[in-house]
Amino acid sequence: MKRFGILTILALAALTVVSCKGSGKRLLPNVSGKAGEVIVVINQADWEGEVGNSVRELLASDCPFLPQKEPLYNLVNITPQNFTNIFQIHRNILLMEIGRGIDSSKVVFRSDVWARPQCVISVYAKDSEEALEILESDGRNIQTMLEQAERDRIIANSKMYEETSLRPLVCRFAGGSPYFPAGYKLKKQTSDFIWIAYDTQILQDVFVYKFPVTGQDDLSPENLLAKRNEFLKNNVPGMFENTYMTTSGITMPSVEYLKYKGRDFAEMRGFWEVYNDYMGGPFVSHAFYSQDGTEVIVIEGFVYAPKYDKRNYMREVESILYSFEWNNSGRKD
Repeated sequence: MKRFGILTILALAALTVVSCKGSGKRLLPNVSGKAGEVIVVINQADWEGEVGNSVRELLASDCPFLPQKEPLYNLVNITPQNFTNIFQIHRNILLMEIGRGIDSSKVVFRSDVWARPQCVISVYAKDSEEALEILESDGRNIQTMLEQAERDRIIANSKMYEETSLRPLVCRFAGGSPYFPAGYKLKKQTSDFIWIAYDTQILQDVFVYKFPVTGQDDLSPENLLAKRNEFLKNNVPGMFENTYMTTSGITMPSVEYLKYKGRDFAEMRGFWEVYNDYMGGPFVSHAFYSQDGTEVIVIEGFVYAPKYDKRNYMREVESILYSFEWNNSGRKD
């Protein structure tokens, strides 16, 4: 595929990911803390200064494509002196090691140090100026590792508590499928569209649809948006006559071309709305070619959660998309 860039969502090859010594030989407790939460271990002076501002800008800036402002992560500041056992088992930890005793500036990514499944990121810097430089140069990688850790936990739970009736159905339709956790149910199926729903007070639904490949523009933003609106108009009616789901025009969706576990896809993020009604919310979709190259497969997740924060609900449906595996997943891409 000519359009795809080299951005990978896995850890970059230049980064060293190490596990805690002996972690495979000892029993670790389960992680604590809430989804989307990060413990930041840093001395108070740096937390209240430029380094703290840089950390907050990196990890607590507004999460994109949510209707209300929500941070990427909720940060909890702990000083090194107070970083005791109760905090060491947290799910996500950023250790800012800043001082004269540091030999070289670097970032080290580790997993399952004090608990599992845990993400521990250590930033080593001789002084605050070097810490700022590291946060600038490696900030994207720090975000990536935290996002991957959050995603992996959700995918592991989806596989452990899977609704086993859905994956074979989607595999027959698309040649592969995400893993759907218990509670998801088939709501609609046609020859080219599947709707799988998890509907409580909050909707976290998934669409799977496909269309024939026609040329080089199949995965262009314009074509993906046109196909999305066409499929939703035909398959997702609203509550009233002449209402249906479509893409909101208030903010144009973004499209990024990514590579994840050997699979290239176009990731679209944006807002959906119901034509002639007042419902709406965020969505994310992955579009990619079928294994034989004759069709484009689109998997989309959306959230409808009026009066609720939506960040964690979106991460859950997004993780379902990222759990996709081809039916013959043992093959090498």
